[in-house]
Amino acid sequence: MTAPGDELPAYEVGPVSAEKMKTMSALMRDANPIHFDPAAVRALGLGDRVVNQGPLNQSYVVTMLTRWAGGADRVRALRLRFLGNVFAGDRLVAGGTVTAVRGDGSGRVADCDVWLRVSGGDPVLSGTATVLLGE
Repeated sequence: MTAPGDELPAYEVGPVSAEKMKTMSALMRDANPIHFDPAAVRALGLGDRVVNQGPLNQSYVVTMLTRWAGGADRVRALRLRFLGNVFAGDRLVAGGTVTAVRGDGSGRVADCDVWLRVSGGDPVLSGTATVLLGE
């Protein structure tokens, strides 16, 4: 039975691929060179590694939630705040904690604090989620 304080199973990602960022830039029609040109990243003083797209970072949190909850249809709400950058080669961990369990019109739901961190580092995303429980 899910209860406040329960940790969500961690979802590990990485290393983040510069080649996949380049592909996603084309698919998303995102012409920002920080996603595929190390010289553009250097010019901004951010180092030598390209920067992962925000939607990809969000997807790691969504994947963690859907694996825990049993499907994407169970994620009822998600609010995320960007706190930092993810760079090519980074390893990431998505996770969270149940903060409340309550009933709503569709059944029991869990409210959760969620996050995405660079392994061994600071959070790059944090936020909240509401997930329908299958218990």
